[in-house]
Amino acid sequence: MFRFSKATYKILGLVLCFSLLFSLCGCAKKRSSISWFDMFDTVTVLLGYTSTEEEFSQYSGFIKEKLMEYHKLYDIYHSYPNMNNLKTVNDNAGVAPVKVDQKIIDLILLGKELYTLTDGKTNIAMGSVLSLWHDARETAEENPDLAALPDQQALQEAALHTNINKVIVDQENSTVFLEDSQMRLDVGSLGKGYAAEMVCQAAQEQGFTSGLLSVGGNLRAIGKKPDGMWTGGIQNPWNPGESSDYTVYLQDCSLVTSGDYQRFFEVEGKRYHHIIDPATQMPANYVNSVSVRCKDSGVADGLSTALFNMPVEEGMALIESLPDTEAIWMLPDHTVKMSSGFDQWCKEP
Repeated sequence: MFRFSKATYKILGLVLCFSLLFSLCGCAKKRSSISWFDMFDTVTVLLGYTSTEEEFSQYSGFIKEKLMEYHKLYDIYHSYPNMNNLKTVNDNAGVAPVKVDQKIIDLILLGKELYTLTDGKTNIAMGSVLSLWHDARETAEENPDLAALPDQQALQEAALHTNINKVIVDQENSTVFLEDSQMRLDVGSLGKGYAAEMVCQAAQEQGFTSGLLSVGGNLRAIGKKPDGMWTGGIQNPWNPGESSDYTVYLQDCSLVTSGDYQRFFEVEGKRYHHIIDPATQMPANYVNSVSVRCKDSGVADGLSTALFNMPVEEGMALIESLPDTEAIWMLPDHTVKMSSGFDQWCKEP
């Protein structure tokens, strides 16, 4: 039986509110929406404007099929018939190269680029560390009385097996090999965003001109609405379930948020969230949330993770160095900081 996490229920609540706002907007084209619950362990929602319901059904079916393919390819927990996915790659760590789909090659290459760009704050080779936190969180969710932190010695040992340079990509032969037998890939830091980007690009090539895709709250806009740009709200991290005062306008771009208020568990009254700092192997505590607006959803996803794992000043310098990229940080003292161009997208151009 499929079971949703606490984070999924929170996202579902936001999606229902978002869908209600969408339904109140008037225009000549037909408004449609659809939700899916079986990909990336989260809620996926597609909103769109098309001439007919049948046209929307065709596009939504295409998007669902493509997203499901990415979901299976990037899955590190399950195997699928006639498919080598990331679980296959992990299972063969230190054993042999694995021939994989180009979608895996491209994701890993993006992961390597983002690792360099963020000085290692986004690292898809951290699976050995993240699996210990994943297991601890699942145990706590199933039985809060057994909630406990991962063993510190085990975390330190796992951290020795996160060298992304030992992820060997052979583009000519379409293979991936993990040289370190104890290494594991985990693409949670950018997999959803990258899949959303690739699927939306493919849908646009098919003729879909007006849509907004949300994969677990990661937004990717296709074109704009007939009556204006798409909008994405940033959740209030201090009062989860409520929107903040910031609404961001979107057209052919993305808005991705990383926050400490969705996936977490508690040990002795203290909350431990799911975004793990590669430098400490512990949940990062610089900010409560950070949102990135840029054209590419995969890049936005990876950047939001990296910014969450670094001091705001360091993250600000990174964002200001990148073209057409903006960010907003929400800090534990309930203050907000924005990159120099972020506020221009909080009002309709």
